[in-house]
Amino acid sequence: MNEILNKKGLVDLVAEAKEMSKKQAAELVDFIFDTVKNELAEGNKVDIAGFGKFEVAARPAREGINPKTLEKIHVSASKAPKFKAAKALKDSVK
Repeated sequence: MNEILNKKGLVDLVAEAKEMSKKQAAELVDFIFDTVKNELAEGNKVDIAGFGKFEVAARPAREGINPKTLEKIHVSASKAPKFKAAKALKDSVK
């Protein structure tokens, strides 16, 4: 069965497992996600043992090609979040 666990489902699981209200669980989940997001925005890494490492990857400027017109275009430098799964996480999904 291929189900998707979304934020609402995660909140429901936390609320049930920790015997707290859904509102409290939602605040906890939001706090965790916001903390990870804010740390990455400041250029910091977030390393969660047994789960994985979040960091910001810098992408240099480059020349690309517009697939419709085949015209060369300039692609600006950018930053993007990157996630590397920990060995324990990888092993758990084998």
